[in-house]
Amino acid sequence: MDILIKVLQLILSLSILVIVHESGHFTAAKIFKTKVEKFYLFFNPWFSIFKFNYKGTEYGLGWLPLGGYVKIAGMIDESMDKEALKKPPQPWEFRSKPAWQRLIIMLGGVIMNVVLAIVIYIVMLSYYGEEYLPTSEANKYGISVDSLAKNMGFRNGDKIIAIDNNYVDNFQKITVDIILDEAKMATVIRNGDTTKIVFPEGSLSKLIKHKSPIISVRFPFIVDRFSPGSVAKKAGVLPGDTILGIDGMNLKYFSEFREEIQKYKNQQVTIDLKRGNDTLQYKMTLDKKGLIGVYPKADLSAFFKLKEKRYTVAQAIPAGFTRTWVGIGNYLKQLKLLFSPEVKAYESIGGFGTIASIFPAQWHWESFWRLTAFLSIMLAILNILPIPALDGGHVMFLIYEIVARRKPSDKFLEYAQIVGMIILFSLLILANGNDIIRYFSK
Repeated sequence: MDILIKVLQLILSLSILVIVHESGHFTAAKIFKTKVEKFYLFFNPWFSIFKFNYKGTEYGLGWLPLGGYVKIAGMIDESMDKEALKKPPQPWEFRSKPAWQRLIIMLGGVIMNVVLAIVIYIVMLSYYGEEYLPTSEANKYGISVDSLAKNMGFRNGDKIIAIDNNYVDNFQKITVDIILDEAKMATVIRNGDTTKIVFPEGSLSKLIKHKSPIISVRFPFIVDRFSPGSVAKKAGVLPGDTILGIDGMNLKYFSEFREEIQKYKNQQVTIDLKRGNDTLQYKMTLDKKGLIGVYPKADLSAFFKLKEKRYTVAQAIPAGFTRTWVGIGNYLKQLKLLFSPEVKAYESIGGFGTIASIFPAQWHWESFWRLTAFLSIMLAILNILPIPALDGGHVMFLIYEIVARRKPSDKFLEYAQIVGMIILFSLLILANGNDIIRYFSK
């Protein structure tokens, strides 16, 4: 069921993005009185799920959910309709329009994707506002690190002050900033002293491939609820108790307790805890997994003061533009990493499976719209890349035509379209092939 919900969210998100993107081309074409022959959500090789004609345009739903398209009369596109291009140009065809009009038509999709991201962010900020954990608050108890973070030089209890001498206000963005800015070092407070950590060579490559957070906040172990058959519940532990340690060993934080308890599989231990003003001990025998069957209170607001900001519509408008601009910059940084031989980010490129995995397992509208805004930015940038068969390829040739005052030949554009499609299919195979390999290598 979790997978189904993720897939349904992906399909809905992509459907919105495709309709908005193609509407940009469609609207621009109509403004310049250019005939649009087809408007499809999803591709329709061999057959369509349904279709109808309205004012000279065929609207339909394809069966292959890999995108969508508009077919503009007189345009060399992926349909490779050579017969139509052999006929004399008609005034309502794309090829008959001035270069500047054709340029606007080709930019229409990308512009609409950027506009969609801006609108989503404006609505989200005005409705939900924003809430995050400031790094200054996360430093209250210090951080908990996994094996990769430890290899990079971090230690449990470190308090992060800066990444490459820049303060990161949002704790959850620290790892992302390390990757996008290709950070070389971090500054932390360790045991009261300021320490500089220089990341070992190859750390970024490992970090990009790492699927779980390398650092997290530490917090006291307060019992929230129990799993079925919990040995702690049977021993007398109650919700609200604060667990202090094992067999007299002081373990103030949940992450410390979780790591230490694994050493006592199938053994009897004494759990030290605090209930009100009383300190109590309970004996219990652990199961073969070394678990006591307790879920900790994990609501960050119970331990930290989260930073909240509410926006009026007037405040959300400039903030929406800013967030979109930052999103564009961050995604361009991600693309830059693909071409870095040191980072080798291309090895982690993913397809539809990877995209689906970023959606939550339970339907959550706030997360859905935030991810849709991100994907809209991603689609805009990828489409504007100067690769034939993408909008950016057409834009590249149109800019050449405007500057050189000479249009590339139809034959050249046909061959460029074929080359572009080969590149796109190769990238599609690489991305989704990586997903398949990762799935079967789990």
